[in-house]
Amino acid sequence: MKRTFVVSSIGAAGLCALLLVPMQGCTNLDETPPSAISPGNFFHTEGEVLAALAGVYAQLRGTVDDYYNVSEISTDEMVVPTRGQDWYDNGRWLENHRQAWTANSPFALADLNGAWNTLYAGVERANGVLDGIAKSGGTIPNQAVMEAEARTLRAFYFYQLMDLFGGVPLATVSPIGAPDTAIAPRARVTRDSLFKFIESELLGARSALPNKWDAGNSGRLTKGAVDAILANMYINAGVFTKDAAGAGGINAIGYNTCTGITVAGGKPACQAAVDRVDSILNSGVYQLADTFSKNFRPDNAASPENIFVIKFADEAGLGLNFVMRVLHYNQYTPGPWNGFSTLASAYNQFDALDARRLTWTKATPNGTFLVGPQVNVETGAPAKDRAGNPLVFTTTIAVVTSATESEGARIYKWSSDPKHVNQDNGNDFAWFRLAEMYLIKAEAELNGATGSSTPLALVRQVRARNFGTDTLSSVTLPVILRERLFEFIGEGKRRQDLVRFGQYTAKFEFKDTPAPDYKVLMPVPQSQIDANPLMKQNDRY
Repeated sequence: MKRTFVVSSIGAAGLCALLLVPMQGCTNLDETPPSAISPGNFFHTEGEVLAALAGVYAQLRGTVDDYYNVSEISTDEMVVPTRGQDWYDNGRWLENHRQAWTANSPFALADLNGAWNTLYAGVERANGVLDGIAKSGGTIPNQAVMEAEARTLRAFYFYQLMDLFGGVPLATVSPIGAPDTAIAPRARVTRDSLFKFIESELLGARSALPNKWDAGNSGRLTKGAVDAILANMYINAGVFTKDAAGAGGINAIGYNTCTGITVAGGKPACQAAVDRVDSILNSGVYQLADTFSKNFRPDNAASPENIFVIKFADEAGLGLNFVMRVLHYNQYTPGPWNGFSTLASAYNQFDALDARRLTWTKATPNGTFLVGPQVNVETGAPAKDRAGNPLVFTTTIAVVTSATESEGARIYKWSSDPKHVNQDNGNDFAWFRLAEMYLIKAEAELNGATGSSTPLALVRQVRARNFGTDTLSSVTLPVILRERLFEFIGEGKRRQDLVRFGQYTAKFEFKDTPAPDYKVLMPVPQSQIDANPLMKQNDRY
């Protein structure tokens, strides 16, 4: 299938935008659907709208592929070394880590193009649902709630596009069944305009969403999810309102605070971040899990901490595959891919007394990392490498272009699901957890906002479950950045954090020289430029 997604004022027609189909099925606007769904023959009942809305939620699963990979592997947190004939893939994994991409390089045409297509497919699915609801006559039970869910999901897809690419084309109308001839390319809007649109959509949708859902609706959006996205946007406002790097824009040397930025209602962005966090804390819905690992293991749907969750299932095509990315070929059935590794420079920053640094074993399943002698994670039997030698994961990688099978510590937060079906595990993935809200509030207070707790008290609340005795005595902005590494390693947060703290383009392990400042924004893949004559490239690409 051709991987080009022309952003238009209407969008992929019919079935593709609405039904729960494999995520890759909605990226080709040249396809002709075999039948058409229209407001005349669909969107008459709550069940029909929910079926369409399920497709918008399903697209979230794609955000833990290319968007996630960019957010992790291009940082000082994770690398995918070349292991013999494995993981070279035209050089794109190390190109990602070294920030050596161009608009037409293997990484851009594969990973960035994949992220672009996945996120715009989510936008188009949401647009189709919203258009169908609007034309339904307004008589569907719970219509306001479902409309709010679709608006919030669309806003989240635009939020991730904004994070990667800056200002992008803003497509908000998608008449169902429109002919291909009506699809017209669109110019991109400024990043600040996109920020304001996302903010407005979230604020507009929030009131219709519930504080919580019952267990049967686990994973559906809530007021807390909206507040979490907004709190994150506000703490990043110094980045998200700027289109280019350099003087007056995103500066890879300085720190892009939320100070000096006003958001909806003329409120300072730092204070708005605190207010959104307080709304979550005061809701009575969420609390920190007593054990760190409860947020990640196969039964993490019961975690009281996870706010905005992507639902996965131990069913074919519906599961989380993180175990496949990190485990050795002989540690799991089916044979994993033995790829993603933690950098020694990241692993070694953890305090030895920090429970978040624990090594996972069958006897200590609360561990985060895999280091040292390894076992089959299902049976507990000692694992061997391909040559039949005991498998021992080192924390270091000697030569990243020719790594051995056993080099590199592995992040194993999302442990294997005993009920998995092949590579599909039922662990949910949380884009936002309560722990992050505490750290956002602490960071905003350090930047001048007023809050009900001190930054030290907030950070120590997050750390409390991980230390017998916490010796942390003061909190500064660099402490916040380190604490975010410890708390969120492997959770797709690191690129955004390093950009905000002005450290993204600096040197780090296996990236020997700093990258130019403009690399804080990704290039629009050349395939998207070629498909849309109105599309302009990001500065200096």
